[in-house]
Amino acid sequence: MGLPDIDGREACRMMRKAGIKVPIIMLTGADTDADTILGLESGANDYIAKPFRFGVLLARMRAHLRQHEQSEDAVFQIGPYVFKPANKLLVQEDKGTKLRLTEKETSILKYLYRAGGQSVSREELLNEVWGYNAGVTTHTLETHVYRLRQKMELDPSDARLLVTEPGGYRLNAAKDD
Repeated sequence: MGLPDIDGREACRMMRKAGIKVPIIMLTGADTDADTILGLESGANDYIAKPFRFGVLLARMRAHLRQHEQSEDAVFQIGPYVFKPANKLLVQEDKGTKLRLTEKETSILKYLYRAGGQSVSREELLNEVWGYNAGVTTHTLETHVYRLRQKMELDPSDARLLVTEPGGYRLNAAKDD
């Protein structure tokens, strides 16, 4: 909590007051009950006192991120778009455009985004988005990806955001400036 220029609890309060809703985990050497209560009441989602186990910290971070991704507040940058999964929207704020997505398109983008730029196989994507359903084929997925590209790519025939990889797809979420 002893940051160089400001107390960590005060920084947390300022972030919350500014409308920042991402998960905040305080990692500190102050380990009394009072410290924990003050940290959580300042707006932190979790409070971990040193010494801590690294694996436990990572698990807590993943849990908070999973919870945040499912919340109404979660937004992600995908190229020129702000992706708002709860609203099923891709918003291009500089142009003021909003692209409505279907439930499946939203699920495809969320799963590819979570893959962190790694390629995801068609089978994995099918299982994640449609679950086990013997009637769903890779053609169904390819059709949804095609429609998604028609909405979000400047030139759908030369995909830059939703890229086909050998055996699957990859999302290039980096914003080109």
